[in-house]
Amino acid sequence: MNDRANTLLQQIKGGLVVSVQAYPGEPMRHPETMAQIALAAQQGGAVAIRCQGLADISAIRGQVDVPVIGLWKDGHDGVFITPTLRHARACMMAGADIVALDATRRPRPDGLTYAQTVAALHDEGAIVMADCGSFEDAVMAAEAGSDILSTTLSGYTGERPKTDGPDFEVLHRIVEEFPDHPVLCEGRIHTVDQARQVMEAGAWAAVVGTAITHPTSITRWFAAAVKEGVAK
Repeated sequence: MNDRANTLLQQIKGGLVVSVQAYPGEPMRHPETMAQIALAAQQGGAVAIRCQGLADISAIRGQVDVPVIGLWKDGHDGVFITPTLRHARACMMAGADIVALDATRRPRPDGLTYAQTVAALHDEGAIVMADCGSFEDAVMAAEAGSDILSTTLSGYTGERPKTDGPDFEVLHRIVEEFPDHPVLCEGRIHTVDQARQVMEAGAWAAVVGTAITHPTSITRWFAAAVKEGVAK
């Protein structure tokens, strides 16, 4: 790991990473809107921003001065988070300080292995975050030389049940197996208590998206609670 990678990882350590994303067709789906939300998150204490799509990466990079974790979602099934080396290179060119890749053991669309992709990106100076779906994925990703391991895809690939809240079991296993490796916990952290708990479990940093940056989902949570209260 080079000096730049070490510096960025130390900036993230012990902090909150905010994922700023909107889905196709949603009112907030606009690079300028995403950049404004990212800046608001930084002002609130976010130590890094995770974002999706080349336009969003570029717009957010121009607004914030914390590390930007970039990815490019292409497709809906199988490997679609920065699925190829070409996608990863484009994220780097757009301004991502760290590139997040699908780090599952599934075949990649360009025919390269995950390890080959990481090796090529490291040759070009990239810092790689491995979005894992299981402990076994994390082992593979670590062996491939990933700079960061994350629980991002746990519960979404069929290997792990989709837990109500973070997958603490897989987090504990990865942290225990790789004590010297930065391990981020991402996925279904919906409360401040859950964020605190993942840090107590040994996570390098906590990644929160929906609970901070997706007002449609947050509104649904409150609306459902209100209806439940009226029903009683």
